[in-house]
Amino acid sequence: MDLTKIYPRSVHDKVHGLVQIGRTIDKGYALAFGNIGDYHYNCPMDQAVFGFLGIDHEKLLERIKHAKSVAEIEQHVSDEYISKKSTAEIEQWNHQWLTHPPEGESWTHFVGLRDRIAPDRPDVTTWADLLDLDEKRTVPKREAAKV
Repeated sequence: MDLTKIYPRSVHDKVHGLVQIGRTIDKGYALAFGNIGDYHYNCPMDQAVFGFLGIDHEKLLERIKHAKSVAEIEQHVSDEYISKKSTAEIEQWNHQWLTHPPEGESWTHFVGLRDRIAPDRPDVTTWADLLDLDEKRTVPKREAAKV
């Protein structure tokens, strides 16, 4: 995985039903093999999914370094962590993760980035959507949020 040449998976992409973790795994692979570019493994978004699943990011990174494939890591994360969550817990986390806007200082930072990346998209109010726009993915238009 060379994140100097391609984008990691979208936050929206699911691995065994869970959003964010695929992107996090991609960044871990890129870090492990020296191709992370401008991305950051264990950023606040990664920390959130690690917290939800109870994953130690350093142990996962170590496992990534010795894995034969991305599929092997995905299966490990599913077997050891995702499978311990109920479908309802996963659906609730996914919904909150994909729809909750940033708050406080994070909102100020978010708006600054959005104004730079997509000044014509005040309807974009989540990190997942903003990252998709930044990485040239299609984000459906929504009713503009009332801020």
